[in-house]
Amino acid sequence: MPRHESVWSATALLPHCRPLEENVHADVCIVGAGIAGLSTAYHLAQAGLSVAVLDDGPLVSGMTRMTTGHLTNMLDDRYYELEKLHGAEAIRVAADSNSAAIERIDEIVRRENIDCDFARLDGYLFLAEGDKRKTLERELDAAHRAGLKDVRLVERSPYGWDSGPSLHFPRQGQFHPLKYLAGLAQAILRMGGRIFCDSHADHVEGGVPALVHVGRHVVTGDALVVATNVPINNRVTLHTKQAPYMTYVIGARVPRGSVPQVLAWDTGDPYHRKLESWARSRFPMMQEVEFNWGGQIMETIDYLAFIGHNPMDHENIYVATGDSGMGLTHGTIAGMLLRDLILGRKNPWEKLYSPARVPVKAAGEFAREDLNMAAQYADWLTPGDVKSLDEIGRDSGAIVRHGLEKLAVYRDANGTLHECLAACPHLGCIVHWNPGEKTWDCPCHGSRFDAYGKVINGPANRDLALIERTQDKRAA
Repeated sequence: MPRHESVWSATALLPHCRPLEENVHADVCIVGAGIAGLSTAYHLAQAGLSVAVLDDGPLVSGMTRMTTGHLTNMLDDRYYELEKLHGAEAIRVAADSNSAAIERIDEIVRRENIDCDFARLDGYLFLAEGDKRKTLERELDAAHRAGLKDVRLVERSPYGWDSGPSLHFPRQGQFHPLKYLAGLAQAILRMGGRIFCDSHADHVEGGVPALVHVGRHVVTGDALVVATNVPINNRVTLHTKQAPYMTYVIGARVPRGSVPQVLAWDTGDPYHRKLESWARSRFPMMQEVEFNWGGQIMETIDYLAFIGHNPMDHENIYVATGDSGMGLTHGTIAGMLLRDLILGRKNPWEKLYSPARVPVKAAGEFAREDLNMAAQYADWLTPGDVKSLDEIGRDSGAIVRHGLEKLAVYRDANGTLHECLAACPHLGCIVHWNPGEKTWDCPCHGSRFDAYGKVINGPANRDLALIERTQDKRAA
């Protein structure tokens, strides 16, 4: 059986950090210790500001450890699609900012002497089954208009199987994200920054100073950055402009030298569902799958991250969210852009990534996602996944109707049932059981909970409500 964790988690040692045990003040408080939070802390500390970083789990315990490690200026949603929504100038800014993010990571790795397997690699975008060459030609033209003049169309990628025509993106990047962030965290601590783990932000208050309540203690900051993949301090404003999707990864050994050292993506949308069979048909030298993991992508309606002032909030509250499949570069962009905003500097990327932007040309996608979210509330009226608790297997979960309520019920490996209210505490959508990740996922705004109902991903900031019942006759 493959290990249900990322290859990064299995091969990195992260610095231990203690929980918050006292009241703390800093120039900037940052909630979230993934790539966006730690990149922001690093750039602010380097600029001479005091920083305090909070995370509700161990260091880098969120979505950053679930990535593929690719660093690209090849947009996951295509330059020609972005151009239709935002115009020619916008795609130039997008290309510039993503390219700058790779350059900045390269620079930080060298400056801080971080051993994280960073390498510059060529990248190839090839056609998914059924897609036409015209797709690549449109993207090539748009990439050139975006300023990526070195992108070119080649007749095939360097793989042994015939991938057909591909777009070649030179000087992309790849690294071990957890080793990189371990080095970044050590640099932050060396510059006087403070990082507190296992410190859940119960409540956030704007104003000067901003306040973050963590149990019995409070962190105050002249500015506050919420970098929690999905903002925990925002109930509606941004959540109507992005939607959660899960993506999955497998890892297997291959004989040394049998696969070229390049990055590759195809034009398929959605991503491939039968990953192992797809991979084995193209890489027959694959051995057993040793790792499988999944992560959440927040897909914005106009394909760009939201980085900047939190809309309809105090001027000193900032957010970074909406990675749209570009989390590693967007997280690094957040570090550079938020540093400039907090320091009052001009930044040419500010308008493009503004969380307050109103993407008029994305109205159709906006309506589609809002209708999709609205449809999830109909789950209140449907039957449960099973009619009887006896149908729930060990180490599995299901939604069960109980009168007017719906319950999220998990049967652990010992056969004991654990029951919670299935309504997400954010805005009341009914959660769904994710059998691959053993989590309860909210289909409306992306909140996620472990099998026992403990919150692991916002915007929900509380656990699922626990149902206390006697357990007689409930184990099987």
